Amino acid sequence: MAGMDGFGTKLLRGDGATPSEAFEEIADVTNLSAPGLSRETIDVTSHGSEDGWMEFVGGLKDPGEVSADVNYQPTLHDVLVGDFEDANPRNYKIVFPDEAATEWKFPAILTGFEPEAPYDDKASASLTFKVSGKPVIT
Repeated sequence: MAGMDGFGTKLLRGDGATPSEAFEEIADVTNLSAPGLSRETIDVTSHGSEDGWMEFVGGLKDPGEVSADVNYQPTLHDVLVGDFEDANPRNYKIVFPDEAATEWKFPAILTGFEPEAPYDDKASASLTFKVSGKPVIT
């Protein structure tokens, strides 16, 4: 079978405890994007580059951002405002619903928390996390 149904993917928030950190699911996630990894390149072109072709080597890697939309419920989601106030990264993880239950664990800083309550639709919130460091994929 090709592809994977995304239904059942979970976003979890670490409690920061050591040595054994516990993770709790962030409730009612409706849309989720995993870290968008990117990499800089360094131009190493010289006068001796073959046939005038530019040459590059890999540079620093950016772990990107994670974004999530939730059906906003203040009693469940306002704990995240504390994460927004915290300057230090917190551990989060995404668990995919594949047979291996693949996990992406990463430290991140909550950079955006945008609740919305239109008069003619559901209350929702958009969350944006800046990943800090290398995600661990298991």
